[in-house]
Amino acid sequence: MKLFDIVKTFAKSDSGAVTVDWVVLTAAIVGLGIAVLTTVRDGVNDLGDNISDSLSDATVASPGTLGWND
Repeated sequence: MKLFDIVKTFAKSDSGAVTVDWVVLTAAIVGLGIAVLTTVRDGVNDLGDNISDSLSDATVASPGTLGWND
């Protein structure tokens, strides 16, 4: 009967419940952050490649071709 009382007392105790809530909430936020980063990573890399290609193919005009006379 004593074991049953210990289990009943343990089941009614809620002193660590807030800590468990915070651990679960923090784990969910970290998981969501990782999911967002892995999803966005490919798009950012593609955008960087497109910008690099555009800048590599660009030509820069000299001041004389812009109508300026030295």
